[in-house]
Amino acid sequence: MSRPASSLYEPHRRIRVLAGPVFGAACFLATLTGVVVLSVLLGSIIATVLHRPGVHPWYDVASNTRDLYEFLKALVTRVRSRDPALAGFRIGIVGSLWLLVLVAVFAIPVGIGAAVFLEEYAPPGRLRRVIQTNIANLAGVPSIVYGILGLALFVRAFGLNRLALGPTLWAGGLTLGLLILPVIVIATQEALRTVPSSLRQAALALGATHWQVIRDHVLPVALPGILTGTILGLSRAIGETAPLLMVGAAGSILRLPRGPGDRYTALPVEIYNYAKEPSAEFSTIAAGGILILVVLLLSMNAVAIFIRNRYSRSVRG
Repeated sequence: MSRPASSLYEPHRRIRVLAGPVFGAACFLATLTGVVVLSVLLGSIIATVLHRPGVHPWYDVASNTRDLYEFLKALVTRVRSRDPALAGFRIGIVGSLWLLVLVAVFAIPVGIGAAVFLEEYAPPGRLRRVIQTNIANLAGVPSIVYGILGLALFVRAFGLNRLALGPTLWAGGLTLGLLILPVIVIATQEALRTVPSSLRQAALALGATHWQVIRDHVLPVALPGILTGTILGLSRAIGETAPLLMVGAAGSILRLPRGPGDRYTALPVEIYNYAKEPSAEFSTIAAGGILILVVLLLSMNAVAIFIRNRYSRSVRG
C-alpha cells in the first residue's frame, strides 16, 4: 500500500523549516558585515580629514561638518602642489570628467547594441553560447589586464606610430570603455530578458516589424534597467586607477586638458600619488580626495536610482 503524499514530503518540509531561517540569518549577517566594514572605512577617512590642527572637538557636529565642507571645497578648486596647504584635485577632477564623457560615448552605444543583437537577433546555437561565455569571462578580468591591452592597442598601436594615440585622453577613455563594456552588455541583456515575450508577440501580431518591436516596445520597457546598469558601469570606470597608470596618465600636470588629444591625469591617480607621500599632511589631502570620489560615486548611483524609479513609473503608467 502506497504512503500518502504528505508523509513522503514530510522530511523535506522539516529541512526547509530549519534551513530557511538559518539561510536568512546568514544573508543578514553577510549584509551587516559589509555595512559595518564600509562604515568603519568611511569613518576612518573622515576622522583622518578632521584630525588636523585647529579643528573642532569631535562632538561639535555642526562645526565639523562646516569645516569638512570648506576643506573639500578648497581641494576641488586647487591644483597639485608640493605644499600641502596649496594642494588640490582640480585638474584630476576635470580629467576624470573628460574620461567619463569619452567612455560614455564609446561604451554605451557599443554595449547596448551588442546586447540587443545577442538577445533579439542572434539565433540560439554554439556561436552565441561561446560569445556569451567570453563576455561573462571578460567581466571578471582584472582591470590591470585592460591597462596592458590599452597600452599595446591604443597608446602604442602595436608599434604603428601613425596609429598610436599616445598617453592622451583618447587612450584612457577607450581603455576604460573596454573595461566596462562587458558590464554594460550583461546589464542590458538582463534588462531585455525582463520584458515579457507576450509584448513582443502582441506587437508582431499587429503588423510591426522586428526592429519596430525592439525600438518602440522592448527598449522603452527595458530602459530603467539599461540605464541603471550603464551608470553603475560608468561609476566603476571613474574609480579605476591601475588601467590609467598603465596607459600613461600623468602623475602631475599643471594645466587643464582642453581636448581629448591632450595629456591628462585623473582623480584616482592623484589620490594615489598623494597617498605615496611620506608627510602626514599629504595623507590628509589623499583622504579628502577619497571623500570627493565617494561623493561623485554616490551622486552617480543616486542618479541611477532616480532614473530607474522615474522610468519605472512611466512604464507602469
